[in-house]
Amino acid sequence: MNEIFHPLHTDIERPERFTYPFNYTPHPLCLLAAGELQRYIGSNGQWRDEVEKGKMFGVLVVTDATGDLGFLAAYSGLLAGRNDLPYFVPSVYDSQQPDGYFKTHEREISSINHEIARIKESAEYTALKDRTAKLQTAADNEIQAFRQYMAEAKERRAALRASGQSLSAQQQEQMVRESQYQKAELRRIKKRWDETLAEPRRQKAELDNRIATLRQERKEKSDRLQQWLFGQYSMLNARGERCDLTSIFAATPQRVPPSGAGDCCAPKLLQYAYLHGLHPVCMAEFWWGKSPKTEIRHHLHYYPACRSKCKPILTHMLQGLNVDADPHDSAAGSCEDLHIVYEDESLIVVDKPAGILSVPGNVARESVVDILKRERGGSQFLMPAHRLDMATSGLLVVAKSDTVLRNLHEQFASRTVEKRYRAILDGIPQALRQGTIRLPLAADPTDRPRQVVDQEHGKPAETRYEIISTADGKTEILLYPLTGRTHQLRVHCAHADGLATPILGDTLYGHPTSGRMYLHAEYVSFHHPLTGKRMELESRGGLHL
Repeated sequence: MNEIFHPLHTDIERPERFTYPFNYTPHPLCLLAAGELQRYIGSNGQWRDEVEKGKMFGVLVVTDATGDLGFLAAYSGLLAGRNDLPYFVPSVYDSQQPDGYFKTHEREISSINHEIARIKESAEYTALKDRTAKLQTAADNEIQAFRQYMAEAKERRAALRASGQSLSAQQQEQMVRESQYQKAELRRIKKRWDETLAEPRRQKAELDNRIATLRQERKEKSDRLQQWLFGQYSMLNARGERCDLTSIFAATPQRVPPSGAGDCCAPKLLQYAYLHGLHPVCMAEFWWGKSPKTEIRHHLHYYPACRSKCKPILTHMLQGLNVDADPHDSAAGSCEDLHIVYEDESLIVVDKPAGILSVPGNVARESVVDILKRERGGSQFLMPAHRLDMATSGLLVVAKSDTVLRNLHEQFASRTVEKRYRAILDGIPQALRQGTIRLPLAADPTDRPRQVVDQEHGKPAETRYEIISTADGKTEILLYPLTGRTHQLRVHCAHADGLATPILGDTLYGHPTSGRMYLHAEYVSFHHPLTGKRMELESRGGLHL
């Protein structure tokens, strides 16, 4: 343990409560520990190339049985193909032992993969595919050509009948026989090609069935091995209680642990601390290396733990610790905070403070809809025509009827609604003073509600920006969303291919913080659903450097 427990000699005051890992500002003790870890990473040349490509690291400040202060370090997943490198805590379960159960059965699955590849790459299979494809093309061409011939013949017969000429019974019978012959000939052509294709199709089907059988066997073996592996991750909490990953995730919407669950920094750090009688004090995670093409990660920036993989696990592992409250779960919002900018019989435009939901959600916090309905007796139809993130302040258009709501939705869909946001960026972008960002977005299936840049499957997302001023390492900027994707402005600001500068206070894509996110919807323009008049509304407040 001496190689893993790294003493900290400091007079920095310890926090009263442990870090809430999904929304935090790194404690000075964590910054001190992370600084030591970063110096170690920078001085190690054995796996420098790998970490420069990008890796998440974490530190857990702890006290030992004598009260001495120190920290533990971890990396997510594997590093240099190992989960047991010196200086770092080991994985919760060592799946990398060459002769262990996991690796043994993993090799069985690999052998199935090799067999599938061997069949698909064999000369026999390749020749059958080519022959079948060529024959099918020839068949399709001949059949299509004959159908065209039949269509032209049919048109000639129809033209002759419509010409007004007196057709003899013999002529009429001849046209009928011609039609019947052509139909019979088409059937003969199809039959001939079916007979020609039968044998190569049968031979190819045998190999395809063999591949399908192997794939099914691979899936069954892989599923069994994955379930076995999840059962080996017996996660401790501060009370000494154990629970494996299968049981932890059984109560979640996904029900099954995602791949890699239990191998992130936070679970590894806490597991080691509990196993060795160390008391957790505070924790932080940071990114080292190149920014990935999809996620929002910047070198040496601190990030919250992932929610899809880690939140169910950490919810269990943190039991028994005095943990900071989740800021999202605290009650917030009042009628007085919700300023009404405009209201008529059709709609309401409110100036929403940061920290209030647009619509009721899964957190113990009032929404705009809740507040408005309480003020109006609770029975009136009220539904926002668009959404603002809870952390975003500014103008929100609320419909008073389904008809008005549909009209506003149509305006948003046709992009006739104009919106302007003002934001403070946590840094100074190396970008033109104005421009347009085009980065397609998709939901991160492993870490909702986080969005990722997905050039292949993402939905188009476009934002025009205008930098207003810079001061003290911060940037005031105007943002004009030309599309309305989830977290569009936040991702476009933070991503390396966007402005590479997150919005100040953005806990999801920027630096963890206990303050608000500095993003404000200050202007909206749309056609009134009933009168057609162009409405232009502006927030009374805003953000400025």
